[in-house]
Amino acid sequence: MSSPHAQLPLSRRGFLLASTGAAAALATAPTPALAAPRSFGRFGSPVRRLTPNTLYVDTQGRGDHTTVQAAVDATTGSGWTLVIAPGVYREVVSLDATRTEATWIGASENPRDVVIVHDNAAGTPKPDGSGTYGTTGSATTTLRADGFTARWITFANDWLRADHPDISGTQAVALKVMGDRSAFHHCRFLGHQDTLYADSLALAVFARQYFSHCYAEGDVDFVFGRATAVYEHCHFRTLDRTDLAAAPYGFVFAPSTAGANPLGYLVTESRVSSEAPDASYKLARPWVPSSDTTARPSLTVRNTHLGPGIDAVAPYTDMSHSYPWQNQRFAEYRNAGPGAEITVPENRPQLTDEQAESATREACLGDWRPWKEAC
Repeated sequence: MSSPHAQLPLSRRGFLLASTGAAAALATAPTPALAAPRSFGRFGSPVRRLTPNTLYVDTQGRGDHTTVQAAVDATTGSGWTLVIAPGVYREVVSLDATRTEATWIGASENPRDVVIVHDNAAGTPKPDGSGTYGTTGSATTTLRADGFTARWITFANDWLRADHPDISGTQAVALKVMGDRSAFHHCRFLGHQDTLYADSLALAVFARQYFSHCYAEGDVDFVFGRATAVYEHCHFRTLDRTDLAAAPYGFVFAPSTAGANPLGYLVTESRVSSEAPDASYKLARPWVPSSDTTARPSLTVRNTHLGPGIDAVAPYTDMSHSYPWQNQRFAEYRNAGPGAEITVPENRPQLTDEQAESATREACLGDWRPWKEAC
């Protein structure tokens, strides 16, 4: 998978504009009257619906709704599909737990073309004066329903630290997903801190999630949460930072797996690249939140290429000295690349061949087989 960052500006907003390309132009250009069928590709149109439960979203008014949230609000119950035309959808979107088995499709089948983006951070004051958003409230898109599927969509949060030096709560979530059986195929997750929040609805609820051929970028803990999540054929990219004088610049993964959950994050057949100097990032640190001090974060990275941006000597570190990473469930297996070099064995726990037989997508996801789903 080629890098979406090649020769692009490092500014978050500049990157979004460059990467959405034609989609950004569509947001302002006049629309020919006959363009409507092409807006939704091979997925029908309002006059030729795929199913009665299919709605079409288009910023230019060629669909049923001009915003994603309006389309969500128009659905009730289970089994609705949203086909989203190319465009930049600057809005906050929430899918509640009652709207199960939903599917969102980027109509062009290119995730660069369909971007759902907003710019709240944890420390952003709420308009009504009732405090700040907090990490969860900062999310551009929040998904609570079981059985959700997304294809070819970019979820982004373009809040920038440099624009808000007065705000200390710099977590800015692009997507928070909590439902069981949530699948993302060929999607992108863009942000800086806390980009992709793969979580569950409650501590006692184990949510299975699957990410296939996806791209996620960020700097601090940018893939985090307590879900049982499989990342297969994914690309994780760490960003450069000019606001820090020395490494570490950040951490790719920060799982917070419940102690009772035997399965946390599995990264397989993927790669980690970097815009930052060599060895400036840690692969992971464990998140034991104050709301669950019994958590035992779980992360297995296997058959994955780790680029030079990862500190090979000490790829893991503590988030809190009270919960050292060595006491958590971190492991690797047959990784490659300069960031995977084993120079200090005690800093790189490895699975045996026998243990690796249980570290698979099938073991994590049970009877759910999202990789077999056809669009």
